[in-house]
Amino acid sequence: MIGRLSSVVLDCPDPHALAGFYSELLGLPITRVDGDWVDVSDGTTTLSFQEAPDHIPPRWPDPAYPQQFHLDITVDDIDEAEPKALALGARPLPMTEEKVSFRVYADPAGHPFCLCW
Repeated sequence: MIGRLSSVVLDCPDPHALAGFYSELLGLPITRVDGDWVDVSDGTTTLSFQEAPDHIPPRWPDPAYPQQFHLDITVDDIDEAEPKALALGARPLPMTEEKVSFRVYADPAGHPFCLCW
């Protein structure tokens, strides 16, 4: 082993707003605010958000604007989780085929993520 993953960092136009979205979605506290950098963490897993004023969000499933990465978030009940995620500002993204184990969304800054069960 050379190192350990310390954080996954998402570029976004408003790190405070996006950290608030993921804090609510994942039930994790905001643990660090340093200017235009915000961390959400449970002490083991950390999502970090940094300001990128020229951020161009991916356009799922358009390959001209690739997703670059996405987060898979496991839920117990998709029908219960989906309206809560939408109320926080998520929006559903089109799927190329019907899947029974996940649904695809965009966070408020346009990053794709999946609710999986």
